[in-house]
Amino acid sequence: MSRLLVIQEYLNNVRIKNKLILSYVLVVFIPVLIVGIFLTARYRQDVIEQATLQTINNVDRVKQRMLDLTRVPTAISRNLQADRKLMYTVNAEYPTTLDVVHAYWDYSNFKEYLEQNKEISSIRFYTTNPSLLDNWEFIKVTDKIENAFWYRNAMKQNIVHWFDLADETKENKKYLSLVRKITFPQFRTSGVLVIAVNEDQLNGILRQEPFDTMIVDEQGFIAASNHAAWNHAHISELQLGNQLTGKPTGTYQIKYNGKLCKAIVEDLQPQTSGIHIISIFEIDSIVNEAKHVSILGFLIIAGSLLIAIILIYMFSGVLSRRIRVLNRELYKVGLGDLRIISEIRGNDEIGLLSRQFNNMVASLRRLMDEVAESQRIKNRLELRQRDIKLKMMASQINPHFLFNALESIRMNAHIKGQDQLASVVEMLGFIIRRNLDIGSRNIPLEDELESVRCYLEVQKFRLGDDRLTFRIHMDPKVEGQEFHIPPLVIQPLVENAVVHGLDDVEQGGKIDISIYKSGGFIRFEVTDNGCGIPEAKRKEILSSLSDMEETENYRIGLRNVHQRLYMMYGEPCGLVIDTEEGKGTRVSFQIPLGGTQLGNASESA
Repeated sequence: MSRLLVIQEYLNNVRIKNKLILSYVLVVFIPVLIVGIFLTARYRQDVIEQATLQTINNVDRVKQRMLDLTRVPTAISRNLQADRKLMYTVNAEYPTTLDVVHAYWDYSNFKEYLEQNKEISSIRFYTTNPSLLDNWEFIKVTDKIENAFWYRNAMKQNIVHWFDLADETKENKKYLSLVRKITFPQFRTSGVLVIAVNEDQLNGILRQEPFDTMIVDEQGFIAASNHAAWNHAHISELQLGNQLTGKPTGTYQIKYNGKLCKAIVEDLQPQTSGIHIISIFEIDSIVNEAKHVSILGFLIIAGSLLIAIILIYMFSGVLSRRIRVLNRELYKVGLGDLRIISEIRGNDEIGLLSRQFNNMVASLRRLMDEVAESQRIKNRLELRQRDIKLKMMASQINPHFLFNALESIRMNAHIKGQDQLASVVEMLGFIIRRNLDIGSRNIPLEDELESVRCYLEVQKFRLGDDRLTFRIHMDPKVEGQEFHIPPLVIQPLVENAVVHGLDDVEQGGKIDISIYKSGGFIRFEVTDNGCGIPEAKRKEILSSLSDMEETENYRIGLRNVHQRLYMMYGEPCGLVIDTEEGKGTRVSFQIPLGGTQLGNASESA
């Protein structure tokens, strides 16, 4: 709340011209800027999503072509696994080299597969048969081959593996190769089949891809890519190893060469193959067009806003100029020049202010003339008033003289043994002093009751014991607690009961004052056994309690009490009059507990 007050105070000190410019910035510039930023971010996000979707479609296309390409060597490997001729060729014992050569001439299946399928470039079978000779197709397993990772993996699991392997039959050039263990149960032997995929066919799949796309084997080596420099390198060399190694199929946000990129990872055959297809694109390269569109949009918006600022500056200057003229004229009036007439024209608020200003100056001139005339009359009456004051001061009785006189009477009565008369005079003095000293603040309940008791004692002395008796009863729940009430709210009710209620009672008049707790209120009741009030008269009295012009003396006290209670505590706390003709009257009111406790009502009153 304090910050709002500070802001409001600051705005109150800002000139209208600057307020108009500030309001333009707040109402127009900021919303337009927010909308522009939101639309740019949304457009950027849409471009990235479109590029991601396009990349996913491209990867799906590459995946389909890879499936078609790898289906051929996979099918050949299944055929060779059941090839009995291969089994006998590999497992036969050859006594002479010539026998081996004849066996190689007789087995032509490898050559036929190569001639019939352009998807593959070589077929090699690694065997442990010591009687065979190494050639382009059959190779004996050496210690080096036996310790190679691809050979060990193939011998452990009888599934299809894909590795980027060097082909020793082609100058150790690397090819994406199918590696599979071939088992011969009849001879209880086995070997490893390696089928190399045609490099041209493989690269042809990626040649037309718009984004950086690569085919990675299960060891993380790049078998092919549309970046020639990446071929046969390990993925960790591209700073991608930690971010993409072991990642399942999905879309990832990565950093490559310090730039934010999106990477699409797709497994060729998740259940059986170790081939992964990865496509990467830089986010900045995709959103460059969006940036250009955004910059163009911002330039257009900025130009429009600049023109609007110039126009609002000119308009605010025209508006503030008229206000400055009116301010100068007000300043002259403040210095006492009442001959000023504002010449500002127009039917807008400033024009209306100008006309009101002229009316105000004219009124001030008339008032000044009237004040001058009044001052002249006042000066003539001043001498007469001095004489009147002197006469009034001479006729006034000093309150201290009155109290001293009453005290002298009381002491004289007491010396002469007239104790009752002395007591009455003392109580009368107490009542007069209390009424003179009373102020607007609430007083303790005990003080009010003491005044009431003194008043009743004086009336009892005046009327006699046989005509007036009284009782003051206070609820134990209230007695002893410090409650504060407005001054003179009980005594006027008691006085009204004595003067009007018991006026026609010759003997046995009673006044009963009850104070008790009722819910969240303290209730006060003043009851007499007098003549009561006729119903018509009671209604008339109740209707007159709120009448500010009522002049009948016997209602002034009731009306004063009722209106004070009403203004301080609300409608439920006003006076209530219950009466029965010939049996007496009860006047009551109530005060909330929260409004009477010491420290609340007394301090807030």
